[in-house]
Amino acid sequence: MVYLYSLPAACLLGFGFVLQQHAAEREPLSLMLSYRLLLDLMRVPLWLAGIGCMVMGQILGALALTHGSLAQVEPLLTTNLLFAMALARWMGDQPLGWSGWLGVLALSGGVAAFILAGHPHSGQGQVSVVRQWLVIACVLGAAGILVSIALHLQLLYRPPLLAAAAGTLYGLQDALTRVSGGIVRDRGVTGLLVSWQPWGVLALAVVGLLLVQSAFEAGPLRLSLPALTAAEPLSGIGCGIGFLHDELRTTPGALAWQAVAVAAAISGVIVLGRHPVMPSGKRRPEPPPHHPHRARHRP
Repeated sequence: MVYLYSLPAACLLGFGFVLQQHAAEREPLSLMLSYRLLLDLMRVPLWLAGIGCMVMGQILGALALTHGSLAQVEPLLTTNLLFAMALARWMGDQPLGWSGWLGVLALSGGVAAFILAGHPHSGQGQVSVVRQWLVIACVLGAAGILVSIALHLQLLYRPPLLAAAAGTLYGLQDALTRVSGGIVRDRGVTGLLVSWQPWGVLALAVVGLLLVQSAFEAGPLRLSLPALTAAEPLSGIGCGIGFLHDELRTTPGALAWQAVAVAAAISGVIVLGRHPVMPSGKRRPEPPPHHPHRARHRP
């Protein structure tokens, strides 16, 4: 069931990212990190189609998390980049080439190797509330630092940092989504509505969406999608191990293979994300500033 939900989720997420970026990159830079950007994009049919794909993908991802651990589901969701490449290739005329196929092999092989070597599964027991909030604070702090650094850099360097911040928040969102699923099983929908976790999921979704659209707006997809795709599973797996008792094999051989697999997957993400097949739209020109006093005639 994990694979049945995770792979279609990755497909929809990949398609959604491509469609969203095609729309967001045409927005004026003055709207970056402003909620006006989201309000403006809501009037763009292409962006709404991308959001629809992403929402369906997140729903399927949530269902996958009810059947498996974060350490098992998150690597599968990174394959969204493969589906994004497929759609971008169909929409454009850029051949995949040997580098593209090498990236496909590295990403898919790395994900498969990590799952086989780590044998991720859900453990038993509970962690302390202090440890849970410590992990959450570290994730939120890391995302805040990335955004702060991005705001002090030139526009060219902002997309990967903003996307990495969004991916970090999405990893935490995935962890809280899994917790919310457990609350529904144990206490029903009423128990879910009076818990803070689903509202945390909603808040993280909105802030993450703003960061993603700002990253898409600031530059082509190849600058932002690799960081987004790499940060989310790392954050999610960290949260899963940190406060959800997810477990991996910890023998020296298994850890070595896991390290190699993660390195291969991240390398594949970077190669595919920076491939020329990834789209680069045309930005909408900035509106000229309004100066009412200029209309007056000089004496």
